Amino acid sequence: MSLRDELQADIAEAFNDEDGLADAVTVFSCTREVVTGGYDPETGTTPQTTIGYQGRGVFGGFRSFEIDGARILATDTKLTAMQNEIWRVENGEVTNTPDAPQVDDIINGLTVMDVKQDPARVAWTCQLRRT
Repeated sequence: MSLRDELQADIAEAFNDEDGLADAVTVFSCTREVVTGGYDPETGTTPQTTIGYQGRGVFGGFRSFEIDGARILATDTKLTAMQNEIWRVENGEVTNTPDAPQVDDIINGLTVMDVKQDPARVAWTCQLRRT
């Protein structure tokens, strides 16, 4: 088992532990608009479809030194999500296809402004904003 696998297993265990982070962990769902074709000049539209994914993570705030009032606002939300627990949802069913948050996704009604991956590639840190 690699170090990454061990870290993911340890964090998942902490997420499940009643004496650990279980009370802080929230299941989330996301929607993403995906362009499925080229621009149609007759209708003035571009065909799109909506896909989704779900996972679980910890929603919180940013530390005061991270808030600059321009890029990160005091009202922004920080989501830390396990990378190995985010799964694509197709036709209302969870698949075995992993997914990753992207800028402009909508997670629990909040817009993803920024996404960062930790150095061990265990968790995503997302900056979310109410729009």
